[in-house]
Amino acid sequence: MRLFTPEAMREADGKAVALGYPSLLLMEWAGMKAARVYLDLFGKVPAVVLAGKGNNGGDGFVLARHLLLEGVRVRVFAAEGQEGDALLAKRALLAHGLEVRPLEEASFGPGEVLVDALFGTGLKGPLSGFYAGLVEGMNASGLPILALDLPSGLPYAPHVRATATVAFAALKTPHLLLREACGKLYLAEIGLPKPLLEREDLPQVATPEALRPLLPKRPLTAHKGSVGRVGVLGGYRGEGLRYAGAPLLAALGAYRMGAGLVHLVAPEGTPLEPLEAVFHPVSSPTLPPLKVEALAVGMGGGPWGKAWALEALKAGLPTVLDADALHPEVAEAYRKAGLPAVLTPHAGEAGRLLGVSPEEVGKDPLGVAQALAERFGLTVVLKGNPTVVAEGKRLSLNPTGNPALATGGTGDVLAGAIAALLAAGLPPFEAARLGVYLHGLAGDLLAEEKGVGLLAREVAEALPWARKLLAEGRAPWPFSRV
Repeated sequence: MRLFTPEAMREADGKAVALGYPSLLLMEWAGMKAARVYLDLFGKVPAVVLAGKGNNGGDGFVLARHLLLEGVRVRVFAAEGQEGDALLAKRALLAHGLEVRPLEEASFGPGEVLVDALFGTGLKGPLSGFYAGLVEGMNASGLPILALDLPSGLPYAPHVRATATVAFAALKTPHLLLREACGKLYLAEIGLPKPLLEREDLPQVATPEALRPLLPKRPLTAHKGSVGRVGVLGGYRGEGLRYAGAPLLAALGAYRMGAGLVHLVAPEGTPLEPLEAVFHPVSSPTLPPLKVEALAVGMGGGPWGKAWALEALKAGLPTVLDADALHPEVAEAYRKAGLPAVLTPHAGEAGRLLGVSPEEVGKDPLGVAQALAERFGLTVVLKGNPTVVAEGKRLSLNPTGNPALATGGTGDVLAGAIAALLAAGLPPFEAARLGVYLHGLAGDLLAEEKGVGLLAREVAEALPWARKLLAEGRAPWPFSRV
């Protein structure tokens, strides 16, 4: 599944029309599918449709007509100046005897649901004046809001904070980058020819269907040496400090993702957990001989982080570079060595690698992830919500995960999990996409059961659960199809 920009979506619509697909039919399907979502969510609660003069307003007119036919009381307020399909949709609504009043007269109150059909993806800049005030009034009303295609105002401020959003034809970038504004997300197929939705130049959305075939197979003859062995190098002891938990969590993440054996190289005195790991105590960041297929390096490395990463480079193995191993000179050394490696920075670490602020990273995570991937020639996992995976020109956004994962150690678990997939033979980009997806799904499953307050070790323990659901074709979508 590809993630569209509003511009790319308009281009796809135009190509469909050029191929002979009636544009009015696209609008009819969009409004009809949105009406179906409305009825599923709100039943026959009265609706107030706020329609702009463009095609998003036309979608709103179609929705209003279908709700009217279902016996829902509907009030419609619309801007002046509809043309083309939007005007035809308005006339079809008027033919049913429903009055369409000026948008300036819009009113709404308790016991109603607002339908945002103002702008959708058609906005060129931030809202101001009347429209900014209208959007702020909608948000302040406390009423449920159903947004058509995209909450009006996104990606700028102010914008509608929707209870639910119906995305038409394909997901757009703001649906994942600004998920909180969209509420519960629905994807409505509206009849666009499928080849127009399969553009390889657009970012991917990691879906269960795409990731399920990547799961490493485990034959009946499998043993601990045949399913992937991982070396974890991390931790720090000195200057009155000891960082021991991070490499332990990475080792646990590797095991729970399916590694057959984990070698844990950590400072002397590190607690012997997980007990299943082969422990190599060291007094300095050194690399003992290890019989492994992949490495995870840098978790809790502190001042030893860079040394851990350069030691790991000597092994010549696929490597996950995390936390204190993330330095520009380290990434450059791996690029020059031509080794398959995965960088797993959060916003602060990504900023350190590129020489920009975390705030700049947050403004353009797609651009930053791709810039890192192209600069260092490595696979990049830019952690966040959503997490972005980049390699060369390829981009993938991960739809799983939630704020309950915002707790210490979950990134260490992720590093170990990706290393286990590398050890099982997956290429870096695929290992990163699958590891990120399953890690986020584990967090989603736990958050639904427990809410906030998760421990990183619990996320690791839930990885087999997430993997099982994906393998059985039961992994839940983060949005609903209509």
